[in-house]
Amino acid sequence: MWAWHDAQGLKRLINVSGTMTSLGGSITSKAVQEATAAIMGEFVNMHQLQALASAAIADLTGAEAGCVTASASAGMTLSIAGCMTGIDPGRVEALPLEPGDRNEVVVQLGHMCGYGAPVSQAVQLAGASVRPVGQSTHAMDYQLESALTGNTAAALYVVSHHVVHYGQIPFRRFVEICRSANVPVIVDAASEYDLKGFIAGGADLAIYSGHKFLGGPTAGIIAGRRELVRAAYLQNMGIGRGMKVGKESIAGAIAALRQWQKRDHGAIRAQERAALELWARALSPIDGIQPVIVPDPTGNPLERLQVNVDETAFGASAATLARALGEMDPAIVVRNHEVELGYFQLDPCNLKPGQAEMVADSLARAVLIAAKLEPREGDMHTARNGGVDSYLAWLANAP
Repeated sequence: MWAWHDAQGLKRLINVSGTMTSLGGSITSKAVQEATAAIMGEFVNMHQLQALASAAIADLTGAEAGCVTASASAGMTLSIAGCMTGIDPGRVEALPLEPGDRNEVVVQLGHMCGYGAPVSQAVQLAGASVRPVGQSTHAMDYQLESALTGNTAAALYVVSHHVVHYGQIPFRRFVEICRSANVPVIVDAASEYDLKGFIAGGADLAIYSGHKFLGGPTAGIIAGRRELVRAAYLQNMGIGRGMKVGKESIAGAIAALRQWQKRDHGAIRAQERAALELWARALSPIDGIQPVIVPDPTGNPLERLQVNVDETAFGASAATLARALGEMDPAIVVRNHEVELGYFQLDPCNLKPGQAEMVADSLARAVLIAAKLEPREGDMHTARNGGVDSYLAWLANAP
C-alpha cells in the first residue's frame, strides 16, 4: 500500500483529515490517471482542449461555459480580474497596477477566511481592493446594498467550513441584492459537492477544486456565464500566465468531471458511514472521549466523526491525542483545525480499501499512548499553526 512512500523514504500516512491541499488533495481513479498519462505524450491545441473542458463543465454544472485553471484559488483571482477587464486585452495587460475605476470586490467580513492563504490576497492579486461588508458575525442587507457602488467589479460569496456560519446574508438573498445592482456574483465553492446549485441559484461564476471531491489532478474549475468565463480565460495573457494549467491537468479534470456523473454517490456514502460507526465503536468505551457523528457544516452530503476529549477525565487533551495519532506508523492525519475547542474530527472520504480498519486499530492504540504522554506546551500551537510551521521548517536544517 505504501510501496511508493517506502521507495522515496517518505512517511506513510492515512488521510482522515479531508481533501486537503497539504496532503495532495485527493487520490485519483485509474480512469483519471490514464487520461492524464495519455495526453502527456502528445501535443495539443490548448484552446481546443479548453473548449472540450468547457463543454464538460457546462454539461455537469448547467453553466453556459467553463474553463480549467491551476487551482480554485487561481480561479478566484482570474474570475475577479475578468469582471474588471471584460474582453479587453489592453486592460488585461494593465493588471494589477492599473485596475481601472471598477476595482472593488464586496465580501462579507465573515467570509474573509484563510484556506491556506487569505481570501483577501486572492482578490488583491488581481489588482482589486476588498470592500468588507458587515461585521465578522453579522452582515445585514442594507450593508451589502450600500457597499454596491459604481466602483464595484464583483461580489464574492465564500462557501467553506472556515467561514462564519451564522449571521451572514444567505446566498439567495445575496444574489438578489447584487443582481438588483447589476453586480456579478462569484462563488468560491472549492470544496463543495454541489456542482449545479450555485449556478442554478443565480451565481454568475462558480469556482470548484478539480482535485478535491472531484478526484482529479491539481486544478481549479470556473463555471458560469459565457462572457465572464471568456474574460477570466483571457487573463492567461496577463496575470494568469503564472497560474497557467497544463494539458495533463485539463485532460484529467475532464475525465474526473465525466466520472462524477457516473459515480454511485449512495454506495460511497454507505461505505463512509460504516467507517464512522466502526471508529465510534472503537472509541465509545474510553472514559473522557465522546465520539459523535456530525454533518458537514456547509451542507455537503457527508458526515464526520467528531472526537470530543474531556482532558480531565481522559488524562490528555485533544491536541495531544491528535499528536499521538500523527506520530504512529502509518501516521493518522486527523482534521484538527478546531482542536482548541476540545475535539478533532475523522473524515472518511479519502480511505483506501482496508484503511478504515487500520484507523480503528490505531485509535485503540493511540488512546493508550496519549493518556501516558507528557503534554507538550507546543501541542496546541502545532495543531493551530501547523501549516505555517511546516513551511518555515522546510529545508531549514538541510545539509
